[in-house]
Amino acid sequence: MLDAATYTPRLKALYRETIRGALKEEFAYKNDMMIPRLDKIVLNIGCGAEAVRDSKKSKSAQEDLSRIAGQKAVITKAKKSIAGFRVREDMPLGTKVTLRGDRMYEFLDRLITIAMPRVRDFRGVPGKSFDGRGNYAMGLKEHIVFPEIEYDKVDEVWGMDIVIATTASTDAEAKALLKHFNMPFNS
Repeated sequence: MLDAATYTPRLKALYRETIRGALKEEFAYKNDMMIPRLDKIVLNIGCGAEAVRDSKKSKSAQEDLSRIAGQKAVITKAKKSIAGFRVREDMPLGTKVTLRGDRMYEFLDRLITIAMPRVRDFRGVPGKSFDGRGNYAMGLKEHIVFPEIEYDKVDEVWGMDIVIATTASTDAEAKALLKHFNMPFNS
């Protein structure tokens, strides 16, 4: 059995031992605090029209996202009413969770090594999905690629958004950081 006090996620150890040194050399940082690192990972499932018709859908999405993330997801609610979409204020529309620390590294490891290879016709993730400030956003069409989800018990297949926030100041630095984590960029 693993001792929680001494356990370090694989990618966190990899970052400390090799990635930090490689990035410091590659970008010629003068200070160790300038080296980019992962800040947080935000996961989001938007239920949309399904949640408007059936409020149990957002509960189902919350349970699935909590299982994937390893911590409880919160239900996101509409900020204002939109009659054209039949949405009222405070109506549940989706779910989200923010991962930091060890859970963040564990999720990134599972995303890169297990979930992405299970995506049908996977050819890598786009290398241009950075926001200009070193954060990377991507989407998955099916949340069932994660091993925590039992396909037989899924009532709805959700798409999900994944935002990887880093402390990098430029997209080039963030892309180099994610490449060191073996993120499969296609460009």
